[in-house]
Amino acid sequence: MSDKPLDLRGRRVLVVGLARSGIAAARLAATRGARVRATDRRVASELASLAELTGAGIELALGGHDPADFTSADLVVVSPGVPLALPEIQAARRKGVPVWGEIELAWRLLPRPVPAVGITGTNGKSTTTALCGLLFQKDRRAFVGGNLGTPLSEPVLAGRDVDVLVLELSSFQLEGIESFRPRVAACLNLTPDHLDRYRDMDDYAAAKARLFGKQEPADFAIANARDPRSLALAGGSRAERFTFGFGPPEPCSVRDPSGGADLVFTPALGEPERYAVRSRALRGRHNRENAMAALLCARLLEVPAQKVQAGLDEFPGLPHRLELVREHLGVEWVNDSKATNVDSTAVGLAAFPAGRPSVFLILGGRGKGAPYTPLRELFPGRVKALLTIGEDAEAVERDLGDLVPTERAGTLASAVVRAAASATSGDVVLLSPACASYDQFRNYEERGEAFRRLAAELP
Repeated sequence: MSDKPLDLRGRRVLVVGLARSGIAAARLAATRGARVRATDRRVASELASLAELTGAGIELALGGHDPADFTSADLVVVSPGVPLALPEIQAARRKGVPVWGEIELAWRLLPRPVPAVGITGTNGKSTTTALCGLLFQKDRRAFVGGNLGTPLSEPVLAGRDVDVLVLELSSFQLEGIESFRPRVAACLNLTPDHLDRYRDMDDYAAAKARLFGKQEPADFAIANARDPRSLALAGGSRAERFTFGFGPPEPCSVRDPSGGADLVFTPALGEPERYAVRSRALRGRHNRENAMAALLCARLLEVPAQKVQAGLDEFPGLPHRLELVREHLGVEWVNDSKATNVDSTAVGLAAFPAGRPSVFLILGGRGKGAPYTPLRELFPGRVKALLTIGEDAEAVERDLGDLVPTERAGTLASAVVRAAASATSGDVVLLSPACASYDQFRNYEERGEAFRRLAAELP
């Protein structure tokens, strides 16, 4: 970022999309003297947070977009959920109007340069970001947010002074960055996701690659050693590359030599360091990879080794990610609502040992265009029954319904009732939908909270 924050005084700023980050971006631009107009295709009754804009001097254009608002603006700020292919946005770009995301706006309005850690990938971003944030908070003032909960605009609005930014960044957010330069950029993995928005995997990977685009040789690029696409993205950076994964220690890496003992961090110079992973919230191979990535981010920006170990020991895990919400009559009820794609559900299923089928799997919602067939190999010895919900139930049943007894429950409430009627002691009822939630819920958090409540209400 520039040493001097962006001057927005008197400039016409159009904010497109009034979800959480759009609301924050509109407020931030208004406090910096911009003439802000905010637009959304939804009407006021469909927007939960409009009250936050009361008294901020922001004009609203709801229920549709006026093309003239886009081409007459000095700057367009787009919420992550709004595709940049929108005709009005393309028209603005043809007029030479800059189009940014909320991350770029907040980055340019930081009161002083602050090192940033950017974490992306298809799966594991939230766990890795939360863990990484905890490791940094052991040593310095760290803001933890981005796609994980709090928009970057919020600490800028609050005038909060921080020493490091730890940001989860989705592909949608990365589409809207221009000057954002992370000191540490990490790509955890790349598997099919959001194919309802991207033409193909190459298009999806190109959005992720933007994380590394502004890095300099003094920065660090981190990639998963088993993931060729992640390695390729990090390899395109000018930064020094580090990797994480399973196997023998090697320079510029973190490795898990035995798949369950200590992690070994080997810096470019100096002696190897060993770290234990003891937290129950970090069980499973996928979480060991998350721990390796977070460890690298922290040590490369010189969080002391003993504080890194303390953070690894204390990490409590995240809601909605393999979260045990109740054990009732010997049945475990596990909330994995954050599994919004097939690969994430595969990771969740693999956390349960194979041998005796015990999992009642609740699957479905609004699909993302990817097939469910990759889950087939995980069903034998694990899944006892399949309960489908939501818009993509038929597609789920077509790909998986021949493997185990399958029932179309329709709603989450119905699925919980039916699972409770059939599960016996030693079984697991797992909500791991492999789909977005928007057909029946506002977001995956609301879906997970509903599952938690329904499980708690069982007699």
